[in-house]
Amino acid sequence: MSRLPTPATIEDAPVASQPLLQAVKKQLGAVPNLFRLVSNSPAALEGYLGLNGALAKGALDAQTRERIALAIGQINSCGYCLSAHTYLGKNRSKLSDVEIAANRNGASTDAKANAAIAFAVKIASERGQVSEADIAAVRDAGYSDAQVIEIVAHVALNTLTNYINEVFKTDIDFPVVDVKIAA
Repeated sequence: MSRLPTPATIEDAPVASQPLLQAVKKQLGAVPNLFRLVSNSPAALEGYLGLNGALAKGALDAQTRERIALAIGQINSCGYCLSAHTYLGKNRSKLSDVEIAANRNGASTDAKANAAIAFAVKIASERGQVSEADIAAVRDAGYSDAQVIEIVAHVALNTLTNYINEVFKTDIDFPVVDVKIAA
């Protein structure tokens, strides 16, 4: 059970959050618990949706964004995000089970994507303290300056949702994925 109340419906959310949740419902067809929980703070919901929406229009493709979400969710042991992004990775981004497992292990079966995931994992595990060589490696794999910045932004965005979900123990409303990786 969530440590903060999760509005049961859009109408139960603060008035300022309701139009934002309506937009989520229009886009996704439903309003997952994460969004309803965050709606307790209209400012936080607006900020999260704004960054998420802007990055969705960015230079990184949807598959790479999902791969990063899976890798960062695993680093932060976020059951909600691992469950959500496993579902989204399979059903929206068409990632294979093998690819999802690789992503959760900080890698990818695709050579170019592997460089992005390795960079994202380095950012998260080293708290941003990456080297010139780390940046060169991701650029040498074919990522533009814009994409490198977006990788950093996706690490931050996913860390935000990981922390919200872990701090407040958001009820998982996706098929549940075990946080532990099978050996």
